[in-house]
Amino acid sequence: MPGIDECLLEAMTLPGARGAALVDWSSGLALGTAGESPVGDHETTAAETAELARAAAEYESFAQPAPSAMVQAAALGADGPPVEDVIVTTRAGYHVIRFVETSFDSSVFLHLWLDRTEGNLALARHRLRALAEGLVLR
Repeated sequence: MPGIDECLLEAMTLPGARGAALVDWSSGLALGTAGESPVGDHETTAAETAELARAAAEYESFAQPAPSAMVQAAALGADGPPVEDVIVTTRAGYHVIRFVETSFDSSVFLHLWLDRTEGNLALARHRLRALAEGLVLR
């Protein structure tokens, strides 16, 4: 199971990957970074993406599962984050925020910045899900 650095390096192997980070959305701090930052500063990017992640995870419009999903989740015992991921498309790229489930009450997510012409959004979502599931926070 990979740690933070290994996870971010793996994310950077995705086609079109420009930058990656593991961010605590409650504080806005980057716990680890790799590659570039869209604004030239990983801490600024972490703080800005944390605001977006916090809104998606806390606002009822986004975080409230459908009634049938709530019954299904209760039956399966799922306690994970109410939002799986957030995707922002810009003219130059994609930003994928993938929430990470942990055994403790965490508020972390993986942020991947992809070049729009070289990136593969479907592959990125699939691989980030696998990375988030296998991540070991040390």
